[in-house]
Amino acid sequence: MPKLLEIKNLTRVFDLGAGEIAALDDVSLSLDAAKIMGVVGESGSGKSTLARIVMALDTPSSGTVHINGKNLFELSARDLRSARCDFQMIFQDPYGSLNPRHTVGRLIAEPLYLEENAPTGAQKRDRIATLLEDVGLKADDMDRFPHEFSGGQRQRIAIARALITKPKLVVADEATSALDLTVQKQILDLILDLRDEHGISVLFITHNIGVVEEICDDVAVLEHGKLVETGPTDAVLNAPSKAYTRRLMNAEPTLEHIGRKAWRAARAQ
Repeated sequence: MPKLLEIKNLTRVFDLGAGEIAALDDVSLSLDAAKIMGVVGESGSGKSTLARIVMALDTPSSGTVHINGKNLFELSARDLRSARCDFQMIFQDPYGSLNPRHTVGRLIAEPLYLEENAPTGAQKRDRIATLLEDVGLKADDMDRFPHEFSGGQRQRIAIARALITKPKLVVADEATSALDLTVQKQILDLILDLRDEHGISVLFITHNIGVVEEICDDVAVLEHGKLVETGPTDAVLNAPSKAYTRRLMNAEPTLEHIGRKAWRAARAQ
């Protein structure tokens, strides 16, 4: 049975004028249905480039990305548009990703243009209302504007928008890094609940190993565009086989360690 997400020999080279740099270098990994994979690494390791290519927002120099058995970069423009219903993205900055001039209902409904028989009228409002309640907000919040919500609530709105097309895969690019620890806990718990309820898979891009440790089934470690280690989260973090993974775990600043303790204490409440 094919994996939900299969990435094979993915390479992305950028021409900087004075020379070329490989943001991704022969990366291969896969993700099963209803699983969460954390992708970790230092700044410049290629995490966000990987996210953009999986979302077909950038084109690889070589290699393939299959989602639900479809090679994204062999699809026609029309077929790719249709396939986008199966994969959506949650961005790092919930306020920056939401147009402040639009109501929450309109923002959540934006991806519905991808569906051939998208709901309209009362049916569309019912679908938006259900999603708002699924992410812990109220149905009548759809008539409000993003500035009326807290940062954590805006990220819930962004999650609802990502789920409106009933995707099989969600890519979360540093989706909790802009939030305080208590709100991080709430959003991460929400992602786990939505995974269990809707059966979605999540590619969770993060620099925070503590987050990976708490919610990810598997982890992939990137260093300068290369995949240096991957496997079940417990196995990798409890007994990392690569020196870079050990350095990454040991290099967390003191404040980050304090943060992880506080985050776990908040989670236990």
